[in-house]
Amino acid sequence: MPQLSLIEQRDDGSRQNRAFPYDELMQPVRKDQLRHAVLTRRSTLSSRDRMAEDRLRTHHLLDALGETPRTIALYASRPLEPDTTGAITTLHAAGWRVLLPTLGAFPGWASFHGWDQVSPGWGGIPEPQASEEISLRQADVVVVACLAIARDGTRLGTGGGWYDRALPLRRHGVPVWALARTEEMCDELPQEAHDVAVQTVITEDGVFACGEVTVSGIGKQWPLELS
Repeated sequence: MPQLSLIEQRDDGSRQNRAFPYDELMQPVRKDQLRHAVLTRRSTLSSRDRMAEDRLRTHHLLDALGETPRTIALYASRPLEPDTTGAITTLHAAGWRVLLPTLGAFPGWASFHGWDQVSPGWGGIPEPQASEEISLRQADVVVVACLAIARDGTRLGTGGGWYDRALPLRRHGVPVWALARTEEMCDELPQEAHDVAVQTVITEDGVFACGEVTVSGIGKQWPLELS
């Protein structure tokens, strides 16, 4: 039977895969088990460690994006998600056009114009107050949240399917990057027909390429120690 695997940190600092057996009929159940495991692990992280990881992840993201301002679609983070507050603030100040999701039945996006114009939307997710709707086709790169990411770019989300509906609306060839913790990098995850692969994952340890070939053309090879 195939295995779901999540990286676990040993007490001595080394890493190992934690395996979750699954089959196609049980995928929703197994996915929920993995989501619970990841969120539980994130909740045990101290504020100090979380902030340190966020600073490193933000540094790697900004470095990978480069200095030339473009348009980026990015999520506004909630507690327990890899933080994007610093990245959004820095990119906006540097002249980037930052698009944030507007949550609804149909995926929408709006420009970020400052934190004083952002308020909690559906599910408490921060979103711009502006009524303008912007097409995701204007984005040059899309950065998404995830709970786990597989070597081939398969992403485990929260289960709402919002990004599964949103990502196909981007321009052809626009890369999708995910923010995660290194221990959330997996050997494999269940894959469904509507899943959109991620080309790059950015963690506190750096920028990693998913799959054999990446559209983005950046990223270190998947670390062998996570195999």
